[in-house]
Amino acid sequence: MSEGLSFHFDVDGEDFTSAGQASVQVKKDLRRLGLDPETIRRVSIAMYEGEINMVIHAGGGHAEVRVEEDAIYIILEDKGPGIADIEQAMQAGFSTAPDTIRSLGFGAGMGLPNMKRYTDDMDIQSTVGVGTRITMRVDLPR
Repeated sequence: MSEGLSFHFDVDGEDFTSAGQASVQVKKDLRRLGLDPETIRRVSIAMYEGEINMVIHAGGGHAEVRVEEDAIYIILEDKGPGIADIEQAMQAGFSTAPDTIRSLGFGAGMGLPNMKRYTDDMDIQSTVGVGTRITMRVDLPR
């Protein structure tokens, strides 16, 4: 496997039907690299949850996935409204998604908790009115 391989994705916040395309592409790319299925599953879930959050709450954003020798890093950035209370947002079931999104089956308040659950480390930097940057790490098996 190549060290320091990087994938970049623009997440379109205007087209809800395209939500999840970046995570599907990441899954394909990681399979091509020959990574183990459990690592691919964890990265795909975390990436999908983040991608959906960017569509629902921030009008889209950018995602970068870096494959390094010992871990995969997922960096999600948006210029959305920011997260006012990160601790509250991390609580399972807490959601600020509008009813229109909930009626589609999204916005159950499990995005951030699932992102944390399926990664080995997660850091959220957010400023209200400016945007959010989430960095996640999934360790590769030795």
